[in-house]
Amino acid sequence: MDWRRELCVSGVTVLTQKPPVLSVRKGETATMDCNLGTGTNYVYWYKQIPGGVPHSPGYDYRLIINNVEEGDSAVYYCHTWDSTKLIVTGSSLPPPVLTVFPPSSAELQSNTASLVCLSSQSVPFADVSWLAGGSPVSSGISTSTAVQRPDQTYQISSSLTIQPSDWNMDKVYTCKVSLGSQTSEKTIKKSECPTE
Repeated sequence: MDWRRELCVSGVTVLTQKPPVLSVRKGETATMDCNLGTGTNYVYWYKQIPGGVPHSPGYDYRLIINNVEEGDSAVYYCHTWDSTKLIVTGSSLPPPVLTVFPPSSAELQSNTASLVCLSSQSVPFADVSWLAGGSPVSSGISTSTAVQRPDQTYQISSSLTIQPSDWNMDKVYTCKVSLGSQTSEKTIKKSECPTE
């Protein structure tokens, strides 16, 4: 089937897909709903894994995957307007392994600063967030999509733009990565970093 096939709609169609992120254990059933309103006869679902081309695993208003496996972890698009991230967790999913890098001295000399958090994990998706001084940060965050490595693990990188003055005042920054019920945190501050 050609996954790029268009569907015909009459009038204005408002699409909502839920849930946005779904985490289930291996062997359970994953259910995703796509609500298209009226005037549509078919719904096409696309499955996208990192680095792969989307393909269509089905066309119905509800996508049900029975007896899920780790390989079902992907972003599922309901005709590409909205998406659900499905994370299939094994019975003993290892927590992400985090590495946080400080701003470089050259960057600080140009009066800019950014922190980088690398997360190594067993599945291609995770929720990455940052804390500054213990409080959630909502701006200045840029997080990449997952990249599969030769050892079949995945890596996500996230950068946080900060004020050099906050860094010099030894403010504590935290990178937090959640995978289903597993959460890893790594903190960094200037006084704990070796000087270049």
